[in-house]
Amino acid sequence: MVDRPKKPSALSATPGLAPQAQVTISHSNNRVSAVLPTGESIEVLLFGATIISWKDAKGGEKLWVSEKAKTDGTKAVRGGVPVVFPVFGTAPDHAATSKLPQHGFARTSRWEFLGKSTSESSSISGGGDDSVKLDFGLSPSNLSEESRKAWPFEFGLIYSVTLGRGILSTSMVVRNEGDEAWEFQTLMHTYFRVADIAKVEIAGLESSQYLDKLTTPIPSTATSPSASLKISAQTDRVYSPAGGPEVPVVIKEGGKETFSIVRDNLNEIVVWNPWEAGAKATADFEPKDGYKEMVCVEAGAVKGWVKLEGGESWEGGQVVT
Repeated sequence: MVDRPKKPSALSATPGLAPQAQVTISHSNNRVSAVLPTGESIEVLLFGATIISWKDAKGGEKLWVSEKAKTDGTKAVRGGVPVVFPVFGTAPDHAATSKLPQHGFARTSRWEFLGKSTSESSSISGGGDDSVKLDFGLSPSNLSEESRKAWPFEFGLIYSVTLGRGILSTSMVVRNEGDEAWEFQTLMHTYFRVADIAKVEIAGLESSQYLDKLTTPIPSTATSPSASLKISAQTDRVYSPAGGPEVPVVIKEGGKETFSIVRDNLNEIVVWNPWEAGAKATADFEPKDGYKEMVCVEAGAVKGWVKLEGGESWEGGQVVT
């Protein structure tokens, strides 16, 4: 061994080296975390590829997760951004998905972490990464035997989660890897954290057709008024926004914009809040008055079915700011 009195400094301390996004895998290889040089961060479970945290540069949490949410892989996570595929809710009248549990198997299967990529920006002082993309994959080999029997089709999913400065982007690529055609629905079940649901209004759903899933005996279709939506009771609606996916759906609180959602190829928006009775009836919803601090505004393709022939692909996503 050669003794060098003037050892080279560590690479991380090299003058001019731009700060980089930090990506770590923790919790016995069950969780992927990413932090930007500017402080924004996300945490994603490999179980369900569920985003369970999205924090701004000051450390403020932007997603709501139940205090009783299971993050150990024993059941779907109550909160964050669960991934719905290949069925939204249950579909007893749709033969191919009739045997699947609510919202399908994507949110209760272990995904593979496929890797990361970053992009740099000169707008950050000193340069460095201003976004990081995490890719996750799911295929039949990842499914339980029960799920494989219930939905025996050949498929491949790539779910990309991109964290930027004040931006969270999620996108899904769905591919039919077999010869037989099949149909699916998909949705990003985002639980947004708010300070007071009484002060929340949602713009971008005005004069739009919606399906009210709480009406009986069958869901009814109606057209929303020209005013923004306010939540004052249990809500479970599927909207087809009149402006299309490119027109933002905006969550405001006290008149101030807190979130804006722009969609690509996800034509529906689901708005859900369990309110008092629904929260009490949901075992893993905690605290029971947590409905006052959350609202689900979920971008999806859930009205009807997307059909893929053998070898075909579909892609959709959302950008939240």
